[in-house]
Amino acid sequence: MKQYGFAVTEQTFSPSTYDAKVLKAKNIIASYNPQATKRILLAAHWDSRPFADKDDERKTEAILGANDGASGVGVLIEFARIIATASNKPAVGIDIVFFDAEDWGAPESFTGTANNDYGGYCLGSDYWSKNPHIPNYTAFYGILLDMVGAPNASFRKEAGSMQVAPNVVQNVWSTAKTIGFGQYFIDEEGAGLSDDHIPVIKNLKIPMIDIIHLTPVTNPKTFFDAHHTHDDTMKVIDKNTLKAVGQTLLQVIYQE
Repeated sequence: MKQYGFAVTEQTFSPSTYDAKVLKAKNIIASYNPQATKRILLAAHWDSRPFADKDDERKTEAILGANDGASGVGVLIEFARIIATASNKPAVGIDIVFFDAEDWGAPESFTGTANNDYGGYCLGSDYWSKNPHIPNYTAFYGILLDMVGAPNASFRKEAGSMQVAPNVVQNVWSTAKTIGFGQYFIDEEGAGLSDDHIPVIKNLKIPMIDIIHLTPVTNPKTFFDAHHTHDDTMKVIDKNTLKAVGQTLLQVIYQE
């Protein structure tokens, strides 16, 4: 991110997991046009699930997390590269935050009470939103990317996003449709999630939405089939889906 001209801040912290294990974690914040007053927040989590609790084997081993984590990070790094090489730059300031320790939530086999909020998930976003890299940080709105790389992905309008920022959701979804990616951005409300946008909404009052692969609300599987399994590898990543999300995001930001 420094290579692309972004000012980078590394934020180390030591959160406690659902079972009171202390981690060594790091959020990475990359800022473009830091002097701009109007700012847009973009985010993804850069950690992966430390155990494969939805798999039939090797349940205690960490997953690769190609879609659940890395896909959003990949889109945002490419987003930064395009801005760095473009002759026409966005007029707004942009803060890209890579959250750590998002996927440390309690496994499905856990029967106790989680040691922290959000069932042990969202540790990095909770910490950053309570301790932003700039005092009194705020943004016009935020967009979170999570699980944005699967073939034929379906991005439904996450219920929490619709509650706090329906105009932002509508802008993103209509932009996607206009530029030819309506088959991914489904005009249908999906489930509400405890994802990294929720601590940001709660603690910083920034209207933030979540672009995330969601099945229909009637489907017992909320996410893509390889979710929290060892099958979440590059084999479940489709460059066409990444392109749809990345180009939609660029169009939205350049329209500001």
